[in-house]
Amino acid sequence: MPVLDFFLRPRAGALARLRLRAVEFAISHSTHSRMVDNVRKKGYNKSMEERDLAEIIGNNIMRLRKMANMTQQGLAERINYSDKSVSKWEQGNGVPDVRILVKLAEVFNVSVDDLVHEHAEKPVMPRRTRLLRRFIIVALSVGMCWLAAVVSFVLGRVIDPEVKLLWLAFVYAVAASAIVVLVFSCVWSWKWARIVSVSVLIWTALACVCLTVYLCLPTPHPTVWLLFLIGVPLQLLALIALVWWKRIPFFK
Repeated sequence: MPVLDFFLRPRAGALARLRLRAVEFAISHSTHSRMVDNVRKKGYNKSMEERDLAEIIGNNIMRLRKMANMTQQGLAERINYSDKSVSKWEQGNGVPDVRILVKLAEVFNVSVDDLVHEHAEKPVMPRRTRLLRRFIIVALSVGMCWLAAVVSFVLGRVIDPEVKLLWLAFVYAVAASAIVVLVFSCVWSWKWARIVSVSVLIWTALACVCLTVYLCLPTPHPTVWLLFLIGVPLQLLALIALVWWKRIPFFK
């Protein structure tokens, strides 16, 4: 028995050492596998994020292009690129660089943030339909001003037929209509409508003041018309502010 123990002890020690090495190898191999899996997972997630970003930008470009009633060729000409690039972006096969994103934002009158973030799907409205709806809104609002003028004139005549200044309500309706058009043109960025409405508002407001002063004074003053001279500098200031302000390079 002692002889048998002498031969078995080295073998038992070698077997234990072999088992320990096997465990260490398994642990190291498992750790290495987890590291490799994490790297692969991070790369996969990164590629998925890039793919999702490309799809989001492509969908936004397509949606905004259709809302502007613009073809891929027309958009490509606006940003000095090829229509194939625009098609590739809309299909999500590529992402435009920052410079092109800024140009696209300027073309669609949106921010770069609107291009790179996902938005709720909205029905695309053709440009002509959108312009027609806005024109109808403006026409209804202006019609409300004239309706108020007509109601004021009719009620005034019914209450006191001797009042002769009620027709001034229609002159005031012109100024009120100019204010309505000015508000909507500022909201929808209608440059020339804004310029015209400001000009009409300046001269009709002066006309309202002159007529009111002239007709309400006991003895009409012959120099009331001089109030219209105020409209000359006002008109010049309005043109400078609305037309030439952004064209003048104040600082270079």
